[in-house]
Amino acid sequence: MRRLLALRDGGNLTTGHVRVAADALGASERTVWRWLAAAQSDETAAAYPGARSRADARFTVTPEIRGLLALWKGNVRAVHRELVLRAARQSPPADAPSLTTLHRVIRRDLTPGERAGLAGGERAARKHDVFLARPRGWRNQVWETDHMQAPVLVDVEGRARRPWITWFTDCATNAITGVAVTPVHPSRESVLAALRSAVLREDPYGPFGGVPEKVRVDRGKDFLSRTVTAAFDVLDVTVEDLPAYTPHLKGTVEGLNRAVEGMFLAALPGYARQPRPGKRPSRPKDEVLLGFEDFTARLLDWTRWWNTEHRPAPLRGRTPLQAWRDDPTPLRDVLAADLWTFTLEDAGTRTLTTRGIRFGKRDYVGPWMTGQAGIQVRVRFMPHHDHRVEVYHAATGRYLGPADLADQATEEQVSAVRRARAARARRLKKDLEASQRERYAAVNQPEAPRRLGALTTAQAEAELAQAAGTDLSGLAMPDLIPPAAPPADWRTPASLAALTTAARPAPLPSSRDSAPVVPDGPAPRRGAPPPTDEDGDA
Repeated sequence: MRRLLALRDGGNLTTGHVRVAADALGASERTVWRWLAAAQSDETAAAYPGARSRADARFTVTPEIRGLLALWKGNVRAVHRELVLRAARQSPPADAPSLTTLHRVIRRDLTPGERAGLAGGERAARKHDVFLARPRGWRNQVWETDHMQAPVLVDVEGRARRPWITWFTDCATNAITGVAVTPVHPSRESVLAALRSAVLREDPYGPFGGVPEKVRVDRGKDFLSRTVTAAFDVLDVTVEDLPAYTPHLKGTVEGLNRAVEGMFLAALPGYARQPRPGKRPSRPKDEVLLGFEDFTARLLDWTRWWNTEHRPAPLRGRTPLQAWRDDPTPLRDVLAADLWTFTLEDAGTRTLTTRGIRFGKRDYVGPWMTGQAGIQVRVRFMPHHDHRVEVYHAATGRYLGPADLADQATEEQVSAVRRARAARARRLKKDLEASQRERYAAVNQPEAPRRLGALTTAQAEAELAQAAGTDLSGLAMPDLIPPAAPPADWRTPASLAALTTAARPAPLPSSRDSAPVVPDGPAPRRGAPPPTDEDGDA
């Protein structure tokens, strides 16, 4: 625009110059001529051709506008209503911007990321950010791991549950190196099981595996537990603990979490479709859910398809298996027996007695213990697998064998105990809800909340008496037996001395310490009543 103004001042401006500028700016010739007319009187128009400064100069996005946008979740119309009300309340009343001006100024002063963040929070604003891509690296350079709750209802012992998937993925080849499925919420045991399947390269886990150089986690307490951290330390694996709420820093496994739902889980029976906020997911009433074993088998088949047939875009037409085999980086392997030992939790040393090994207030026995009572052993166990422990020699570290729980209950007994516990929990929950449920009257005009539920005097007194009878602190009577009086040489305040009992009489000496005291007068006959004084008192 400044070049056109210079040509115009020199008298050399032609229609051809304006036509070329209009093509470059994507505007019509008439629009460029209008911009030239405005630029002759305003330098800002020359720097920003086409900018609407007449209305926007009077109004900009202020901190107050940003606060209202955040309050109303990015609803510009609601913000406009609030501005109109505030302008009308001023004295004298002020002019509020029009809705069109407000929309235009918000688009001008706020970036798309800011508008999305004010409407949906930081996670919505992150979708408009630009992220750098990490270099691909080499196989087993970096792994990423995560838990994912599958949006699929699975039949687990007669109950519909959403299982959890724990897996490790290689960032260089996009291969799923290890996976573990848990019917309920995962724990460190799930991480250790997935780690074993990821490191081992023998069937059925191979050919992917080996020991990685680094593993990225997202501050999950299971991945940072003492047992898992110790296993990584023994395997010489660096654990990179990422900051909270930064899924983009482990994009490989997060992309896998999104891909498995759209490519596999959405087609399974029992898929819990993502509902609208505040609405339960719906599914057909006659739908037959998969069993946990069937779900696990299908997930493992899909994992093999992902590794051997799927061609992710970052691999440029190759499968993860082809990318893995094309990489000449040497692998670090660990023997299966050693890996099993490294991924067990250490419970310290114990003495092998004639009753076996005492661990967790229970006895564990094994057939190999015959004739070895009295030796020192080291106990290792899989977290939450309390039916068996692994035993090693304390001095040499040699593996001795497993030990099973002695006097273990049968499956029928365990099921009966679980049913009794579930019934007790349901009964207790029902009692608590019934005792704490409060009802209020419905209103159709502004008034104070009115609680419902009338009680008679007898009912109120009976409930209060029952509550007082169960309150142990109310039953305590600390002043029933006052404390004894302190010695006479103590300086006791009068207020405390009044709360004590009188001095207790000194005990009579025993016959072994001194001679008995003989009263005056004749000795009373055996069986005669005690002597009395003149008033008849004993």
